[in-house]
Amino acid sequence: MTSTIPIVFLTGADPVETGLVASLARPGGNLTGVTNLNQLLWQKRVELIAELVPQTRVIGLLLNPNRSAVQVERVIDSAKQAANTKGLQLEILNAGTEAETDAGFATAVQRQIGAVVVADPLFDSRWKQVAALAAHHAVPAIYLSRNYVSDGGLISYGAIFTTAYQQVGDYAGRILNGAKPADLPVQQSTNFELVINLNTAKALGLTVPPAVLARADEVIE
Repeated sequence: MTSTIPIVFLTGADPVETGLVASLARPGGNLTGVTNLNQLLWQKRVELIAELVPQTRVIGLLLNPNRSAVQVERVIDSAKQAANTKGLQLEILNAGTEAETDAGFATAVQRQIGAVVVADPLFDSRWKQVAALAAHHAVPAIYLSRNYVSDGGLISYGAIFTTAYQQVGDYAGRILNGAKPADLPVQQSTNFELVINLNTAKALGLTVPPAVLARADEVIE
């Protein structure tokens, strides 16, 4: 990676932990940008899917094992904390390819895993396939973004990407006008949305608790 050309990034990882910047407040190099800090949202996703499937005792975490070991462990640790708090068992389902994604949902059924947390941006490039697989196997799943839910997925909780893209564009404009990346603090997304597909919930035989519906930013019927 270049150390001189200014770069504005959008990442779901911790940019300090992954070595992109020295600190959020003082990036210190030629990179700055926006972080969604997805790792901090895993606990919330586990809690939400557990509310939708209260009878389950086992939650699956669909992971891309090809990511950096540090990022994978961070996601697992966060999800485990939430699962332990709820008295749930967490099962890891590795999927780095399309075939492994299909196998991951099939394994969830075989192991009687009650719900799955889809836990990697890798799957965002084929959200329709992933949502279709969950429907085919009748596995309740929670996702990172509303794309899945608009295409038949059950529920999503994550950053509003349009806002993050605007922040990235703003930083790019400021750099083009002479600002230095080292002087622009890394911004953290503060706008998140909860999206629920009631048609999918009905197809899965689930009743969405009123408390969850009340918190939803969008309900698809």
